Amino acid sequence: MFDGCADYFLGLDFSTQQLKVIAVDGNLEVIHQNAVHFDSELQEFRTHGGVHMHDDKLTVTSPVLMWAKALDVLLKKMNDSGFDFSRVRAISGSGQQHGSVYWRTSARQTLNHLDPKQPLNIILQECFSVRDSPVWMDSSSSEQCQCLEAAVGGAQNLADITGSRAYERFTGNQISKMSRLKPSEYSETERISLVSSFAASVFLGDYAPIDYSDGSGMNLMDIFSKRWSRSCLSATAPQLNQRLGDPVPSTSVLGGISPYFVERYGFSKNCEVVAFTGDNPGSLAGMRLCEGDVAVSLGTSDTVFLWIKEPKPALEGHIFCNPVDSDAYMALICFKNGSLTRERIRDEFAEGSWDCFSSALRSTPMGNRGSIGMYFDVMEITPPVAGVHRFDAEGQKVAVFDPEVDIRALVEGQFLAKRLHAEKLGYKIIPGTRVLATGGASANQDILQVLWPSSRCLSQRRSERLQILSWPSHRLQELKRFMRRCCKDSQSWRQKYSRTNPNESETSICFLLYKHHQCLNQVIPNRFETFFFSTLMIERNKEMNGLSFDCF
Repeated sequence: MFDGCADYFLGLDFSTQQLKVIAVDGNLEVIHQNAVHFDSELQEFRTHGGVHMHDDKLTVTSPVLMWAKALDVLLKKMNDSGFDFSRVRAISGSGQQHGSVYWRTSARQTLNHLDPKQPLNIILQECFSVRDSPVWMDSSSSEQCQCLEAAVGGAQNLADITGSRAYERFTGNQISKMSRLKPSEYSETERISLVSSFAASVFLGDYAPIDYSDGSGMNLMDIFSKRWSRSCLSATAPQLNQRLGDPVPSTSVLGGISPYFVERYGFSKNCEVVAFTGDNPGSLAGMRLCEGDVAVSLGTSDTVFLWIKEPKPALEGHIFCNPVDSDAYMALICFKNGSLTRERIRDEFAEGSWDCFSSALRSTPMGNRGSIGMYFDVMEITPPVAGVHRFDAEGQKVAVFDPEVDIRALVEGQFLAKRLHAEKLGYKIIPGTRVLATGGASANQDILQVLWPSSRCLSQRRSERLQILSWPSHRLQELKRFMRRCCKDSQSWRQKYSRTNPNESETSICFLLYKHHQCLNQVIPNRFETFFFSTLMIERNKEMNGLSFDCF
């Protein structure tokens, strides 16, 4: 029997504003947590929110050496606290999705021979052809997005290949911009990593491959063959395939840890490095979703994560390769109008009180007697539309509702939209479907009662979990009809607004250290079927409010 307390498992998250770490033992008990905040603890890099906003207000980058120095600072903090690195059996983590790192020719030799007497930022200071890495907040590659979509026959064709239409923040379009505007730097580049594979490379002491799941957020990978798309590569940059390397399953064990960390910090030479992945894929894995499950993050922006088997790529939303099961997929849908919109309706119609807001939900029936509303205080991502749109039971647009009707129309409309767009991407409710809710609004039981009307029965009917959003089909058809009426000139709005990414710091970030049973035996022979090494969920307010209906 495995002694769960004997070994530690380490997970790191290279996020936008900080580098975080969590260590757990074999029983998933957290034994250490720590972080390095870029702005306050690494002030020499002069970042704001962990990034540099350039003069054009479109280009957003982060210094790659800042991430390297942060890792040394973090590990020193752990060492000073008495953390025993020799007990760490495996290490993995996540990185902010879409960011890219450009390794200069011969950087591999440096990685292979890291000097344990020197800090990483000093050793690696000549290893990058581009010192400031484009990150997910960048929106300066519109021209490259248009070129890529045109090269493959249109936005839907690109989505059919890569899981998403072209987005400015996606790595392929950033690489394309780099190769065109900085051709000498591109020609000097030997390898291109994502933030996740950059982190894995440092621990491995060699170039780490990009994993399937994070790689599917680049507009470059064929999500069905799990290989780089030739048409996308040729439309992006010359000789790109050799600079990316072959992608690997997200559960891959990459090899042993670099001697640098053994000698400098006392890691065991038997410590294994597991492929790092992106923060969004890590959210799905960290929440332990299974086929048919849905996770809803109710924050400043609302985000829906889905485990699906038969994806249907669309112009809104994203399809990524599943980080846990290489034969499955995950869908990600972002909605900009989340808690701020709910708070505005609360202030206008519930006297600024959540108690009054909840009372209004309890006093109105499911279905709102046919009244429905769509509330887009700011230009929405999915769909690209703005304004408030109210419809009565006859489908006629009206200017106002009674306060309690407005409150239920808001909440029902938001959740119906989430289900509608999820089904467009291939999501199907199946027996055993579970809902996991997180984020600030998940603390409100009456909002959750709308999300899953039968949730209060589950403790008595666990074997007969009722289906999420139990609305009759005609209500979904009404929503589709009303959406079409609201989305006037949606193509022009999409071009201008739909590629905006919600602020990562406003939403739950989950990351995993996990191992699927097919490759776990490489690390811990015959110990477990499936084992999630660790899960970290971090809210902006450092508070996690979750509901899993007996499954979280």
